[in-house]
Amino acid sequence: MAKDDVSRAIGKIVSVSADRLVVELHRGSDNFTVVGFDDVHYVATLGSYLMAPTQSEYVVLEVIGLREKDFSPAYGGGTEMDKATAAKFLDVVPVGSMPVQGGSFKFGVSTFPALYTDALYARDEDLDRIFNVEQAPDQATKTDADGAEKQGQVPHTIEIGTSAVFKDYPVKAQLDALFGGHVAVLGNTGSGKSCTVASVIQSVFERVEEFWAIGASFVLFDVNGEYRQAFEDLPWQIQASYFKATSSDAEVEGLDEGFLGADLVDRFRLPHWFMTVDEWALLLRASEKTQLPALRTALGLTTLFQEYPFADVIEDADDELKTVRNHVLAKIILSILNDDASVPSKEGRILALLHTFSTNEICRDTIKDGLYNDFGQFKDGRNSNTSENYEAILELLQNHVTDEPVLPSYGNMPFSFERLQAALDLALFYEEANGNKQIREYCSQLVTRLKSVSDNPDFEFLRASVDGLEDHDREPTQFVDRLLGLAKDGASYRKDRQICIIDLNDASDEIVELASAVVARLIFDRMRRAEPRNKMPVHLILEEAHRYISERPSRFAIDAGITFQRIAKEGRKYGAFLIVASQRPSELSKTVLSQCNNFIIHRIQNPDDLSQIKQMTPFISETVLKRLPSLPKQHALIFGSAVKIPTTFRVRDANPTPNSDDTQVRDLWYVPQNPSLHWKV
Repeated sequence: MAKDDVSRAIGKIVSVSADRLVVELHRGSDNFTVVGFDDVHYVATLGSYLMAPTQSEYVVLEVIGLREKDFSPAYGGGTEMDKATAAKFLDVVPVGSMPVQGGSFKFGVSTFPALYTDALYARDEDLDRIFNVEQAPDQATKTDADGAEKQGQVPHTIEIGTSAVFKDYPVKAQLDALFGGHVAVLGNTGSGKSCTVASVIQSVFERVEEFWAIGASFVLFDVNGEYRQAFEDLPWQIQASYFKATSSDAEVEGLDEGFLGADLVDRFRLPHWFMTVDEWALLLRASEKTQLPALRTALGLTTLFQEYPFADVIEDADDELKTVRNHVLAKIILSILNDDASVPSKEGRILALLHTFSTNEICRDTIKDGLYNDFGQFKDGRNSNTSENYEAILELLQNHVTDEPVLPSYGNMPFSFERLQAALDLALFYEEANGNKQIREYCSQLVTRLKSVSDNPDFEFLRASVDGLEDHDREPTQFVDRLLGLAKDGASYRKDRQICIIDLNDASDEIVELASAVVARLIFDRMRRAEPRNKMPVHLILEEAHRYISERPSRFAIDAGITFQRIAKEGRKYGAFLIVASQRPSELSKTVLSQCNNFIIHRIQNPDDLSQIKQMTPFISETVLKRLPSLPKQHALIFGSAVKIPTTFRVRDANPTPNSDDTQVRDLWYVPQNPSLHWKV
């Protein structure tokens, strides 16, 4: 025991059990406060800490209850308790330990204090060790892109708020631990989740030293359109990009005015050729046995018959691809010529086919003379008395039919939706030519679904035009680099932007799920291929995550949960991390939640949600969980690897705040006659 421990003793431990201890305060105190040499200590505040010395360390105790019992003799039959003689008790739980002199606090207890051990109040220096606030930034020398050496500070922590128990005491989180894993921000609507997310990110970028967090990459899926306002006043060293999912380019015009934090404002477009075969299958709900093979063939045909303006690629393709193209067309045309349809029908189908898909050898010019319809018979277009050209066409086609060649796989080359519809029709023709005469009937729903997606204005952001493409529209790698603010600078990259906001406020739930799943997968694929890996951490911020990372299977075609579950399990190895914000933790994927290293929990009142939190955090005491339903707005409980001990704190103010203020009903209801409304047409 240290020399001054005796002067700090406020009572003794009178009961020890596996889950809690009882401290009896010294007799004669008239309240639960202690006047020490350094300050007045309110030892009876729920959530405050006491110290119990053992042989070589202090056991840190958290106060979870207080009570008193009157031991004075009854007098006059009165029931009023004698405060001076009443015994006062504190119920406490052990939460961790730390060395008597120096050293840091460690969560968890292996040795319990003995019966009648003194209980000491915690001094400010003890709190510093418990909350680990005294870790000074590292002084570092780093080389910039020009080879010049720069000196600056690299912080260990960021301040996220102030203690709800110890007045004005800062609560800090370890940077590596907080952002080196997945984070869950949970709480009822209106409890302050959006402000917490904005405040934490703003804390990262509020630096006054030489080094700024220029290497950070935050991609925010803003499903409520509220975060643009929160990042309008960034330091000049930090830049943002803002992409809005709208139905027209005109709606994006003028967005950059007033959005001072963004140096890139654009309409959100996701080229559909970036999608994988599996994502196409989910979008179009293709059945595995029948429709998926046809869809896979159709996507392969978009690569085999590349669309203008990429026709030059076709001309320069090797002989093998030319052979495959001619084989496909020849086999389909021969099949059409040999079926039982009328001659006009055959002629129309063949010419329509060659209008979209053709080669130098098989095209409308090379066979049109042989398809002259003379009273239901194919005759020579130049001499109707013979069928010489028709027979020449048959010979031409038969010469191009080879043993079944392997069709090329889907190459993610640019193509229009109309091209895919034609390619699907071509794939069905090809299957019919190979003897599968019922394939068109089996794939009717697939064809209908593709047409529906092609015509649905909600999917406008997905239907990219193949005309006038920029580099980030052609290559998934450059698409991702644009989101992450990366730009090539000679043989290396430079970091132009740190925050990317994808505004999906105008999008339906299905679009949100599709866009988030594909973008997240593209980013994850980019990071898996990067060399060296895990050198460019990216944080995906998922607002209202229960809408698209549900424990239950998605009711839409694309199940974003599959992608995010993979990132949750494997992302740490590549530097891909999730920040999940939700008001319904009971509906969130248990796989994603189980992989979170840190939790920031706001007020939660739903019993199912409270039960879910209890299941995923077994080391948190029942007493701590009981506080969650009564937490005030802008207050939260943080626990995990980023803090030494579960802590209830007031979140630091976000400045600016997200556009998520509560509705001021009184001010909006009680207005003059003929009020001026602020809605825009």
